[in-house]
Amino acid sequence: MEMRQLEYFVAVADEESFTAAAQRVHTTQPNISAQIRSLERELGSALFDRSGRSVRLTDAGRAALPAARPALAAAAGVIDAVSEVRGLLRGSLAVGMVEGCTVAPLFTALGAFGSAHPKVALSLRESPSDRLIASVADGSLNVVLAGYGDELPRGIESLTVISEPVVAVVPADTSGKVEATQLDDLRRRSLICLPRGAGIRTVFDDAAVAHGGPIRPAIEASSPDAIVELVCSGMGTGILSASIAAADERVAGLPIDGVDVDARLGVLWRTDPAPATRRFVDLVREEFRLADPE
Repeated sequence: MEMRQLEYFVAVADEESFTAAAQRVHTTQPNISAQIRSLERELGSALFDRSGRSVRLTDAGRAALPAARPALAAAAGVIDAVSEVRGLLRGSLAVGMVEGCTVAPLFTALGAFGSAHPKVALSLRESPSDRLIASVADGSLNVVLAGYGDELPRGIESLTVISEPVVAVVPADTSGKVEATQLDDLRRRSLICLPRGAGIRTVFDDAAVAHGGPIRPAIEASSPDAIVELVCSGMGTGILSASIAAADERVAGLPIDGVDVDARLGVLWRTDPAPATRRFVDLVREEFRLADPE
């Protein structure tokens, strides 16, 4: 069994396509197919079901995938460690960021890292926060900028960039009639929320469950800007963070009694980072002007 075969196996599993996987690892589709067939012969089991339009893992493939990822990560760690000793930094750095979020310091850190370490292949992926956190946990992403609540999976470190209350967003011309709202009052309103998996939504949902049960929103909007526009159109009450509400003078954010955990936006990575990840986190720390935690 060769590390190259494991790399191809993981790429096909992620992309659900031999062609897309070949593009990802910079080889040809016939070569990646041949290497996968060789790996299957060695293991004595088919790893993929090729009968449909997309390639799906078999039971054997699903069993092999959790072992293949850390094996690849360990091999990359060996290469990175030796390169670091030699004064070089090679390999890859896979970064993720929450959808629709433009945080300038992250892009500045990416640019600085790319300039300082041109031999490291950089990639950037946008996804909902819950998927980003899961990707850090399973090793498919090295560093992510994601929203989260009070808990993170074990083995993940974080730098909190923003921590602020979740608020009920209403038109500014109505906000003077009330200074705050109760969580139970929101059960009787048409709510406009971000999709499940967003950090702000997770904090709100967890609070609702803790205070009587889940609250189903009337509308799920894909971005904070869309929620603000829907609130201004009279479609309901939005659920966002305090700074997002404060950024648009047409709306106001009301504190919600019952939502006691702040929504956080932070940079997350595994506790056992490769050298490239450590270097990038140092740059991020510098850009966000955050000191090392004590």
